Parts: sequence; C-alpha cells; structure tokens
Amino acid sequence: MTAADPAVPVPVPTPVSVSALAEPVERVGRGWTSALSLANGAIWVGWYGPLQILLASQAEDFAPGSGMSKETMLAWVTGAGAVVSLVANPLFGALSDRTTARWGRRTPWIVAGAAGGALSLLLLAGAGGVWTMAAGWCLVQLTLNAAFAAVTAAVPDRVPRLQRGSVGGWLGAAQILGVVGGTGLATVAGGTGGGYAACAVFTLVGVLPYVLRYEDLRLPASARPPWSGRAFLASFRLSPREHPDLAWAWLTRFLINLSNALVLLYLLYYLRDRLRLDDPEQGVLVLTAVNGITLLATVVVGGVWSDRLGRRKPFVIWSGVLMAVATAALACWQTWPGAIAAAAVLGVGFGVFTSVDFALMTDVLPKAIDRGKDLGVINIANALPQVAAPVLAAPVVTYLGGYRVLYLLAAVIGLAGAVLVVRIKGVD
Repeated sequence: MTAADPAVPVPVPTPVSVSALAEPVERVGRGWTSALSLANGAIWVGWYGPLQILLASQAEDFAPGSGMSKETMLAWVTGAGAVVSLVANPLFGALSDRTTARWGRRTPWIVAGAAGGALSLLLLAGAGGVWTMAAGWCLVQLTLNAAFAAVTAAVPDRVPRLQRGSVGGWLGAAQILGVVGGTGLATVAGGTGGGYAACAVFTLVGVLPYVLRYEDLRLPASARPPWSGRAFLASFRLSPREHPDLAWAWLTRFLINLSNALVLLYLLYYLRDRLRLDDPEQGVLVLTAVNGITLLATVVVGGVWSDRLGRRKPFVIWSGVLMAVATAALACWQTWPGAIAAAAVLGVGFGVFTSVDFALMTDVLPKAIDRGKDLGVINIANALPQVAAPVLAAPVVTYLGGYRVLYLLAAVIGLAGAVLVVRIKGVD
C-alpha cells in the first residue's frame, strides 16, 4: 500500500463515472484500506459474538423441556440462519451492482445492512424460545449479509490486482479481530442481553469511518442493464463449463470452510463435555485469542508475499494442508494443551488462506458489471458450510463416534479442498 490516501468527505455527492466498471489501476491508500477493514471487522463482530457464545448459551437455556438437546437446537438455529445467508449474500450483491444512488453502489447497502444488523441483534437478545431465537438469527444473517456483500465488492471495484493480496490480508486481519472482539464482548458484557447489545453497537459504529469519509464509485443509470426478472434470476447461475476456474475456486473455498465450520460449531461443548474444562466459555475465548494471534502474524504477510510473487495457488494449497493437520490433532490429542496447539497452527494456516484465497477469487471474476453478484455467489461457499456442518456434525457427535470422528472427518474435508486448488488453471 502507498501512503497516499484518497479520502473525500461524503457530504459532496460522487460524480457520475463509468470508472465503476473499469479495472482499477490506482493503488488504494492506507486510510481507505483501514476504514474498509474496520467495517468488515464490525460485521464479523455481529456474527461471531452470537455464534461463539450467545447462541450456544441461549440454546442451553431453551433446550430443557423442548424435546431437543442443546446441540440439536443450536444446529437447527444456525442452519436456518445459514440458509438465509445463502440467498441474501448474492441477492444483495446483485442489487448493489445495479444501484445508481448518488452515494454510489456499495455505500447505501453497507449503511442499511449494518443498521438492520444492529437492530436484529437487539431483537435476538429478547428471544424467549427456540422459534424467536431462530427468527432473530435469520434477521441478523439477512441484514449483515447485505453489508458484507457490499464491503467485499468494494475491493475489485477499487483495488488493482497486484494489491489485492495485501488488502485481502488486512480484511482478513479485521475478520479475525472481529471474531475475537465479538467473542470478547459476548463474554465480558454481562449476560446474554448485554453481549448482544455490545455487539450491536460495535457493528453499527464500526462502519461509520468508511461510509462517512470515503467516496464510492457511482454507476450511471445509462450503464445499468435493462431490468428483466427472468434475466436477473438467471444471472445467479454461473456455469462450471463456461467458468471452470471460478467453479473450482468456489469448491475449494467451500470444502476448507466446511472443515473450519465443523471445528467451530461445537467448540464450547467440546471443551465442556470432552475436555471437562471448569470454565468452557473462557476456554473458547482463550482458543479464539490464540488462533487470532497466529492468524494475525501470517494473514497480511501471506497476502503481501503472494502479491510480490504474483502467485496464489501454492499459498492456498499449503495453508489448507496445514489446517488439515491441525484439525486432525484435535482428534488425536484431546487435551487442553493439544487444543491450544491446534488453535495456534490453525491460525497460521487460516491466515495465509484468508488473504490469498480472497485475492484468488477476485482474480477469477468473469465481468465487472456483476462483481457484487459473483462475489455473493462465491460467498455462498462461506455460508453453505454453516448449513452442512450441523447436518454432518450432529449425527456424528451423537451416534457415530463423537468428537474424535468429527475432527478426523473435518481434516479429510479440508485436505480435499487444498488438493483441488491444482484444478484452477487460469491463476498461477
């Protein structure tokens, strides 16, 4: 990144420009990257405070007398939210592609999504049972995915190809800080209600520096494709035959994220029921912090290194292999020191994967006019594992061998994702 900082106060409308569809060539500055990263981290606070602590605590409170175990209830609630995410991310990405608002294509959706997400978190805090809990979480997924789709689309809009690894690294760093921050807020804010309120405030406030300080590229109405409902729906289908690199990139991301989701889904219960920790909530926070420290040590370095070499695939392959090894360690070394070591190694691998895989995804996008929609389709590979993980994990933990088998399965899935990266032909 350069020291130049293209900051422009938002109160003056952005001039109409076809640069919204051009391939960017001017490097973005540190301030722009920092503000976008903060917005990204704020969204992840809104997701992972609930996912790591708050939803699990609510499931434990609501499960008695419901006919469901806490594991099953948590699986159904998170699965329902993930289904909403599957639709919301590409939908809002496509809508932002077509937005011709005076403040740009992406900014209106970042603001609306963050505000809606904060309100949804406050509603979720007042859930009185499994149905209101599920409805609240679905609203959180719907709104925060609107903001997330716009944030990620801003990168191919504004960042040249050989800077995307480093920018992706900063976004990845913000992501893990959001996970750690969300977990920390949920743990120390004083109960479930306080945890949700703290996450809601941070989610809304965190996007303000970007939307208030930096201009967004505006799409002229003349450049927007004519509206056709049939064509709009058909656009969400990306043919693997026409775009094989995009298809393989999507599959590798899905498999590695599914492996990670299987690890995280029952982490609180793993520490409580398998490792017998006296304070499993604190244990989740410790493991998340350890993972975050090692991830932060590699996420930016991996992205910058990838930019300098002009290569993506070797970084994704070997980071995936490393994560698979760490996941297998959770199955074979079921102790608290083993969990800490696995969290550290997972952080190293996931740090490199997060930044370089993001850059790889932007490198295989087919068309500029559809960047938001195509990234939304790619981001299904982040959301779909949240649906598949509960379906796989609940019967494995309950009937098919417990946590040892679950983590071995996760390691095999992650290794498959790493190996399949070699099928991408259009990117070094």
